Amino acid sequence: MIRRFAWVAFAVVIFVALPSLVASYYVGLVTKMLIFALFAMSLDLMIGYTGLASLGHAAFFGLGGYTVGLLGLRAHVSEWIAFPSGVLVAALGGVVFALLALRARGSYFLMITLALAQVVWGIAFGWRTLTGGDDGLPGIQRPTFFVSLADQNVFYYFVLLFVGLSAALLVALVNSPFGHALKGIRESETRMQALGFNVWRHQFVAFVIAAAFAGLAGSLFVYQNRFVAPNFLHVVMSAEALIMVILGGVGTLLGPAIGAGLIIFLEDFISSMTERWLLILGVIYVATTLFAPRGLIGLYNDYVLGKRKP
Repeated sequence: MIRRFAWVAFAVVIFVALPSLVASYYVGLVTKMLIFALFAMSLDLMIGYTGLASLGHAAFFGLGGYTVGLLGLRAHVSEWIAFPSGVLVAALGGVVFALLALRARGSYFLMITLALAQVVWGIAFGWRTLTGGDDGLPGIQRPTFFVSLADQNVFYYFVLLFVGLSAALLVALVNSPFGHALKGIRESETRMQALGFNVWRHQFVAFVIAAAFAGLAGSLFVYQNRFVAPNFLHVVMSAEALIMVILGGVGTLLGPAIGAGLIIFLEDFISSMTERWLLILGVIYVATTLFAPRGLIGLYNDYVLGKRKP
């Protein structure tokens, strides 16, 4: 326990001191890593703790982003309303998706979430007068919450604050009685039903919470880029988040965060060296699946801590 707190304290010190240690470009890169770490952790709440594999999680990421973009550019609403509205709309989207998708299980659930997300993507792509179509919505300004977030370092601390608080809430959630119930449902729904748990209600709440955190990540990402487009909602974004979770380690929270940071770094580093960076990333993903099926956290537990399961 003491060692864990020491590592957390060390990480906090590094993240807080980062803007004074590296160039502005890398501050922006780490900001993106933090945002996608939150996105991956929100998906892991569904996959790793509830047992619901989704290919439509980007819908909530994009809903949050489009909400802050549309309210800011089209309605000229205050950022004090637009920013929380992104989370709220994503959560409401999670309610709709959950009511429709939780009727199915396994591959059927996967396909329903994919289909629902593609409907949202199709609306964003086709409703040009509102969303800008495939051109997206450029010119979104970063908000001012007591201080202007236009400066890269100030915005970094803003993102760090929200990602840190969100991570703490997610850790508390998965270690609460509700979180333990989710793990039991993941292992055996019938057994949990026999014990008197309302399985559907637990899955519904977890789905909506995961959608809300994904919407928060999407809102932050739009503010970072000052732009939102239909690709924020696309299945490719959902698949990338899924890969982040698998690469880091399903059902760990820390693993998906590490996986997100690693993938964002590799995309930036490899793409700067070769045009065939997608091929190299594909090889890395396949190698991880073959040689580290439990992700990087599982690999660390197996060969460093010696906790390999028989």
